[in-house]
Amino acid sequence: MNETASHPEADFETWRKQRLAALAAPDGWLNIIGRWPLENGTVSVGSAPGNDIMLPTGPANVGSLTQDDTGVVYRPADGGKEQRLALSKSAPPRFSIGHLLLEVTTLNGENALRVRDTTPLEVERLPRLTAFPYDPFWRIVARWERLDAPHSVEIDTSRNIRTEVEATHRAVFERDGQRYELMATHGTPARPQFVFRDATARTGETYPAARFLFGEDVTADTIVLDFNHAVSPPCAFTDFAVCPLPPPGNMLPMRVEAGEHAPPAH
Repeated sequence: MNETASHPEADFETWRKQRLAALAAPDGWLNIIGRWPLENGTVSVGSAPGNDIMLPTGPANVGSLTQDDTGVVYRPADGGKEQRLALSKSAPPRFSIGHLLLEVTTLNGENALRVRDTTPLEVERLPRLTAFPYDPFWRIVARWERLDAPHSVEIDTSRNIRTEVEATHRAVFERDGQRYELMATHGTPARPQFVFRDATARTGETYPAARFLFGEDVTADTIVLDFNHAVSPPCAFTDFAVCPLPPPGNMLPMRVEAGEHAPPAH
């Protein structure tokens, strides 16, 4: 089932500019300067030699992180109030010092410190993002089917860290007389996220590991899959991201000539 795009091509170009702006934002993916796994115990953090986690930039002494079986506590070096971090896989706790944005991420019960330098990026450091021309053929109104029961799906990641997610729906659609389906493995009920790979990945036109697509205009029975809005995952831009890979059913044998091309190597 196909629907003519409701947005003109000019709006698509605006969306592409907003996409680059989001990547370059203070909490975007272009400014991550490091990721360090945490273990039980206390580690000092800062740019001065001698810190357990020595940052490439920022204050000489940021503070310390103490992890135990009950969680993680951050103690600022300036003597400020310590913080017991509310660990969350979907919303990692964040704290700032100077131009650094620090967060503690959680995956499979293992925590890591990830640090961003929020100093605005120079224009010449921004990646040149290109995309297939907008094509309304690839804006699809799919059937939004609830699974008989929530389905536990084991997902591999770009760092070979396997994780389990719970899937509740799949999107079903037809292209050129063939039936296809994509399982939503991440995201929210209002904005389901699909991790998929298609034949353009084999030729290097799109990022080889996967692309992300977020469902739009979700109803009880339908969902819009606008492949023109398919994007490369964070690990296409930084080595300090952990990205999910597609489940087997989300490997599309056809060429999806829509969405972002593979970005330049970082």
